[in-house]
Amino acid sequence: MESWDLIVIGAGVAGLSAGIYGTRSGLKTLVLDEKMAGGTTADAPSVENYPGFQKISGMELAQKMTTHCRNAGVAIHEFEQVMSLDLKSEKKQVKTNRTVYEAKAVVIASGSHYREIGIPGEKEFRGRGVSYCGICDGPLFKGRRVLVIGGGNSALITALYIAELASEVKIAHRRDMFRAEDALVKALEIKKNVEVLWSTEVKEIKGEKLVNKATIVDRKTGETKELLVNGVFVQIGEAPNSQQAKEAGVEVNEDGYIKIDIRQRTNIAGVFAAGDVTNHPVKQIGTAVGQGITAALEGYGYIKRPYHYK
Repeated sequence: MESWDLIVIGAGVAGLSAGIYGTRSGLKTLVLDEKMAGGTTADAPSVENYPGFQKISGMELAQKMTTHCRNAGVAIHEFEQVMSLDLKSEKKQVKTNRTVYEAKAVVIASGSHYREIGIPGEKEFRGRGVSYCGICDGPLFKGRRVLVIGGGNSALITALYIAELASEVKIAHRRDMFRAEDALVKALEIKKNVEVLWSTEVKEIKGEKLVNKATIVDRKTGETKELLVNGVFVQIGEAPNSQQAKEAGVEVNEDGYIKIDIRQRTNIAGVFAAGDVTNHPVKQIGTAVGQGITAALEGYGYIKRPYHYK
């Protein structure tokens, strides 16, 4: 069994930040992720609200953070899936699909996954016209008709990116106003090939081998009609990857987000959480970085200064 001072679960921006500060504090630190390092930040076509970078692709920012973390001396194990956690003892155990690790403290930064609408055709056409990642699949729809579902930052960022590629972009939003940043709304207003379908709900995605239609309903009039579309990008937010933590005894709220205090502590001593998996109300790159830093420094205090740690 490999022993570490600090194990960080998740290599998104919160996990990478925790890794950097854990190692800089002198802790032997391991970061685990079932996918490539970078998390959902790498899926963002463009990041314009992270201080120091007026505009940068999410992939580039994620790569810079990953390189920084590795150069700091952190061990990052990509494509290693955490299977279960045993957190109640003084020595925490993290079982993966490769081995079992032991740690004095654990930071859970497992992030979130894209929410599904749960309508007919969504699962059937996933990868065949239905997508959750604009930068991943946007180039496949060059010169084609695309429908984006959602009304927050992620929906508008995706729509703005795809508008540079597709011939026509429609945004279906259940409400009559966006929940996105004002800068994104203004940028969208000048796009001539983008149309917003207010108070509109998507009921079904149709097609043969590939998507070719979407059934929509006007929530105010009740009118139902079909749109001719080649692609549907679902951008309705994310849900926390907290199930394993919950099964290990970590408290979560009614929506599944891990409960933390101002110092990123969970209800279990020596277990901290950071980033989108937590109940922190703001889900942004900047807040995830700050939470990761705090979690690592609290982990250091818990391990190295137990008599002063309260």
